[in-house]
This record gives sequence, C-alpha cells and structure tokens, in this order.
Amino acid sequence: MIRKAKIDDVQEIQKLINAHADRGEMMHRSLNEVCENLRDYFVLEEENSVVGCCALHVSWLDLAEVKSLVVDDLLQGKGHGKALLAVCLAEASDLKIPKVFALTFKPEFFEKNGFRRVPKSELPHKVWTECIHCAKFPDCGEEALVIELKVGS
Repeated sequence: MIRKAKIDDVQEIQKLINAHADRGEMMHRSLNEVCENLRDYFVLEEENSVVGCCALHVSWLDLAEVKSLVVDDLLQGKGHGKALLAVCLAEASDLKIPKVFALTFKPEFFEKNGFRRVPKSELPHKVWTECIHCAKFPDCGEEALVIELKVGS
C-alpha cells in the first residue's frame, strides 16, 4: 500500500534511505531533513513497516524534484519503485507542475519511466541547495533527468 508519510514513519524512512546511502546509491538524510520535508514523502507499507519511499519536492512554480526514491532490497524488481514514482508524478500533475527532475546514480530506471537525461546546467541554480553541502559537490556522479508532464488547466 502506498500512502502519504506520517510522523511515525520518519525513523523508518531515514533508516531505509541511509542504508542505501551507506552503499553510495543516494544521499544520506538526517532525521531533521525527513521531518522538515515529511509532507513531500510517500511510503510503501507492507505488514506495518515502511519498505519503500519517494518524495516530491516543489522547487519552483514550474518545477519539482523526485527524491529519496528507495525500495527495500528484498522487494526490488517487483514494480514498487515504478509505483512510488507514478504517485509522485501524479501529484506533480495534480499540482499543475509541468516539469519534474531527478538527480540520481541510477538514470536507467528513470529513463525506463519516461525521463530523459539533461546536462546539469539546464537545471536552475536553485536546485543545488542540497548539493552544495555535499562533500562530493560538484562532481558526485549523479545524472540529471527530467520529464515533461501534461497538466490540465
């Protein structure tokens, strides 16, 4: 079941994200970051445990970011990541945000789901607010991808 995250999910979200970040697959998130952005998160829940998550963060009037997309290792390859991404893209469309981007070490996943690679320079400077605090900035190896959404009036 995919649902909006609740405060009781924060520690499980952080643990899941940081387990993958420890392997160099994504950025670490502090409890404070997860709490401050809790309304951005959707979680995949199975047997009362958070086993996946994804966040949609609004960056500007016409731009949002998909971030912290992760699924527990034991559940990968079953379409859960695609489902989490779809929920975030549907929310962006509902909010009438025409463009969504992702910064990722796994660009192939996003390409399979309609995103296209772009030079990082195509993204506005505002999107780098987290990156400038990273020890690997500016050459972390993440790829920038975008998708254009059809949004109604």
